[in-house]
Amino acid sequence: MIAVSAPGAIPAWIEREFGHAFARPALAVTALTHRSSAAAHNERLEFLGDAVVNLVVAQMLFEAHPHADEGSLSRQRASLVSGRSLARIAAERGVGERVRFGAGEAKSGGHRRESILADALEAIVGAVFVDAGFDAAAAVVRRLLAEPLARLPAVAALKDPKTRLQEALQGRGVAVPEYHLVAVRGEPHQQHFEVRCEVAALGLAANGEGVSRRGAEQAAAERLIERLPVAARRTS
Repeated sequence: MIAVSAPGAIPAWIEREFGHAFARPALAVTALTHRSSAAAHNERLEFLGDAVVNLVVAQMLFEAHPHADEGSLSRQRASLVSGRSLARIAAERGVGERVRFGAGEAKSGGHRRESILADALEAIVGAVFVDAGFDAAAAVVRRLLAEPLARLPAVAALKDPKTRLQEALQGRGVAVPEYHLVAVRGEPHQQHFEVRCEVAALGLAANGEGVSRRGAEQAAAERLIERLPVAARRTS
């Protein structure tokens, strides 16, 4: 059962989890309101939050790796701010259980959807930015991403999942995987893709979702890598 917070409880919850006390509590409520629930939803705040997260993470990486080149920093940032990474952070903090959905989206499991979780997390950052400015929002981002940044693998290991999967299969003499579009959901301006990745020679398949077809393919490849025999994974 999903224990969605009452609107009045959301600002206090964000203060506990993210360390920011809102001067304008309505912003906190909007940040956790999905477009299926109300006209005043979180997409504009998510737009702002996305920009803040990317800038702050770039600064964090610039400070942490003074000798890394632009390409390496870009790959590390892409890993940290990917939808899957942000969704994992959001899920760990219980964001999905606090998002306010319309009845249909709630029944379809929106509180578990990676894109919705990642967007809500970015919307919270955007709300803090509007409420108190860049420094306050940057402090929230640093608090959220300091540990994931410390756990980042070496840059050489940050190849995208499709590349890692293909290299792992080639190392075993197995044909490249096939990707099939399973479904496209949502309005034209906000589509959500589901893709199936199959490796017929190994009898393996996995589905992935994303806000673009490429993102869904990457998610499917990542999940299929997890199902490869350990020996095969080591070649990637």
